[in-house]
Amino acid sequence: MDTSTPEPQAPAEAALRAAGVSFRVVRHRRASSLAEAAALRGVEPRDIIKTLVVRRASDDFVFVLVPGDREISWPKLRAALGVNRLSLPDAATAFGATGYERGTITPFGSSVAWPVVADASVAGRLISLGAGEHGATVLLEADAALAALGAQVMDISGPLA
Repeated sequence: MDTSTPEPQAPAEAALRAAGVSFRVVRHRRASSLAEAAALRGVEPRDIIKTLVVRRASDDFVFVLVPGDREISWPKLRAALGVNRLSLPDAATAFGATGYERGTITPFGSSVAWPVVADASVAGRLISLGAGEHGATVLLEADAALAALGAQVMDISGPLA
């Protein structure tokens, strides 16, 4: 009889499996910097992909995927989405739109399958995405994730200010 305790499942795992995306969960402590987070995950800072929830209208959001060493270029993103105004919702609104707390947000397993826009620099490499809980991330091939999400891939970022 196996008496071992199974590893807890991160919230995004079921959605990743259902999408047919290969991944590996990495559990780690909280980091105090991008460089520390990258070291804990065994990736480069640019491979940590931030999932940002961006509001287009009252109850209309989009997930924006941007490498850790870059930030959203608001003019580029507005042009890409064909809108004049975008905003970042507060933490409670982001939670209500996704079911995930800030710092854990991922498009995989979100309570609503909002559209996904990814910066062009995300494609073609191994990336780290949030897994839906603090202390867990997933490592996966960007191209497989972007395809599974039906992401629009375009130039929407710039260097960190």
